Amino acid sequence: MFENLVEVLKQNPRKIVYTEGTDPRILEAAARLKADGFLTPILVGNVEAVQKAAADGGFDIEGLEIIDPETYEGFDEMVAKMVELRKGKMTEEECRAALSKSNYFGTMLVKMGKADSLLGGATYSTADTVRPALQLIKTKPGASLVSSCFILSRGDEMIAMGDCAINISYEDTLDKATGEVKQTAADKLAEVGRETALTAQKFGIDPKVAFLSYSTKGSGKGPGPDLARNACAKCKEMLPDIPVDGEMQFDAAVSPEVGQLKFPGSPVAGYANTFIFPEIQSGNIGYKIAQRLGGFAAYGPILQGLNAPINDLSRGCNAEEVYTMSIITAAMA
Repeated sequence: MFENLVEVLKQNPRKIVYTEGTDPRILEAAARLKADGFLTPILVGNVEAVQKAAADGGFDIEGLEIIDPETYEGFDEMVAKMVELRKGKMTEEECRAALSKSNYFGTMLVKMGKADSLLGGATYSTADTVRPALQLIKTKPGASLVSSCFILSRGDEMIAMGDCAINISYEDTLDKATGEVKQTAADKLAEVGRETALTAQKFGIDPKVAFLSYSTKGSGKGPGPDLARNACAKCKEMLPDIPVDGEMQFDAAVSPEVGQLKFPGSPVAGYANTFIFPEIQSGNIGYKIAQRLGGFAAYGPILQGLNAPINDLSRGCNAEEVYTMSIITAAMA
């Protein structure tokens, strides 16, 4: 998988900005990427502090760009752009204060074309990485929400799982004035299915998408199966050229014998490699079971639905994870 992504980056030089430039895990990964030469890191932070942290850790970052929000020449221009983007929701003073923080500053570097992608979260929370992205990068055309996907690999086997990190649950969105449904929960879950399938394709997976439930083809009743079934129907319309089916239980999704018995004739049942969970709790549990008991390496969360690649690290990450997520993030640009 990574050989293919590196080839993409070699053919399309890209820059990735790190919001936590003094973190030793970031610096180790940045030094390694500098040596590799196929991706250009940009470090956000006080120049002297970043250089000292690199020297203390023995990391060679000589020649890498380090940008300090406090001394950045284009800071006033950045503030003006953020005021425009926030459209009255934030004053100039509020934007200036926000941009003094590296998460907002790094996101604006991407928005203004100074970098192609961003990786943060080594010390920031997921919310502190996603919030600036939603406010400044915003969702891409045709997308109404941000979701996430994990790519899992074991030998030559690769699968995708979504959403395991962002959307806690799915409810109808109502018009505040009229109370009418503006977007159904099924619309939202269907969008997660579409974006996860498209992400899977970028990593060389030929997606066969299963909407998971405790029910297979109507065997169980309740709001959970209804949501998965309705979302599946909508996702099929979104992805006419990709096999999509559901609702189905996990055994029906992965075992041909069980799948074709419970869901005869389904192009997905028994052969699924892209799994859509009905809410975050089952998704988070599911990918970690695959990781810890199934021996899969898990890469993510990969954020989906944004206008530019912005990804979030776990605060418990190591330098190897920063390195691999850097490649994944930049290759999505």
